[in-house]
Amino acid sequence: MSAQHPGVEAIAAKGWLRAHKWLLLRRGSQLGILAAFLAGPLFGWWIVKGNLAASLTLDVLPLTDPFVFTQMLAARHWPEVSAITGVLIVLGFYLLVGGRVFCSWACPMNVVTDAASWLRRRLGLKGGRTPHDATRLWLLGAVLLAAAITGRLVWEWVNPVSMLMRGLVFGFGAAWVFVIGVFLYDLLLAGRGWCGHVCPMGAFYGLLGKVALLRVSAHRRSACNDCMDCFAVCPEPQVIRPALKAAGQTHPVILESACTNCGRCIDVCSQDVFRLGSRFNRSEQ
Repeated sequence: MSAQHPGVEAIAAKGWLRAHKWLLLRRGSQLGILAAFLAGPLFGWWIVKGNLAASLTLDVLPLTDPFVFTQMLAARHWPEVSAITGVLIVLGFYLLVGGRVFCSWACPMNVVTDAASWLRRRLGLKGGRTPHDATRLWLLGAVLLAAAITGRLVWEWVNPVSMLMRGLVFGFGAAWVFVIGVFLYDLLLAGRGWCGHVCPMGAFYGLLGKVALLRVSAHRRSACNDCMDCFAVCPEPQVIRPALKAAGQTHPVILESACTNCGRCIDVCSQDVFRLGSRFNRSEQ
C-alpha cells in the first residue's frame, strides 16, 4: 500500500466500482439529502421544508435533529408536538443504525473533511496537533451549558453544518470562513481533527451509537495481509484494531460508538476482511 494511494490493491482485486461502492453510496446519500432540501428554495419543488435541524417531508413526515432538540431543552424552550414526534422518529432510526451514520451519510461537512483528508494523503502531510479524544465531549458539554445560561441555541450561530446549508441556499459570504476554516484545519493542523476530535455534533451522535444494531465486522480477519489501507482511510482508525487484531476483545465486531459505519474499510480491503452486519453476528470465516 502507498500511504498516498490506499485502495490500489482493492481496485486490482475487485475492480474500481466494488472498491468504491460504499463511498459512492454515501456520496449519493449526501447529495440526495442536499438536493431534497435545496429543491424548494431554488426551484420551488418542496419535497422537504426546513433544514437538517427540523424538517417536514412531503408535508407529512416531521424530522427533528436530536442534538438541536437537546439544546432547545437546555435553553428551556419547550418544543411543539411535531418536533417531539420528529425527534422520536430520528432517535429510533439512529439507535438502530448507529448515531454517527449521520456524520458519514447525511452531514454535508463530511464531504469537506473527506476532501481535506484525501488531499493530506496525496501531499504526504504528516504531524500536526491533534486534540485529545475527549475534546469533543467537553465541547458538547460547553454547548449545552451555553444554551442553558443564555436561553439560546448558541452553537447554531457558528455550526459549520448550518453555515454550509445556509450558504448553499443564500450564498456563502461569511459562511465560507467557517467551511474553509474546517477544511484548512483538517488539512494542515490535524488530520481528521474536526470530525474525530472537535465537532460536538459528532460527540452527541456517538453517544447515540453505543447500542446500535448495525455494525462493521472484521469477519475474515485471518485473511488480513496488514496492508494498513483500512487504517489510512478510516475517519476513526482507533476503532479498527480491537476487532481486527483481537486487542482487548475476542470477537471481530467493531462496537466502538465512534465508528461512523462509512464502509470505507470494506471498500479498500483487497482481502474482503470487513462486512456490514448485526452487532450480534460475531462469527468468523
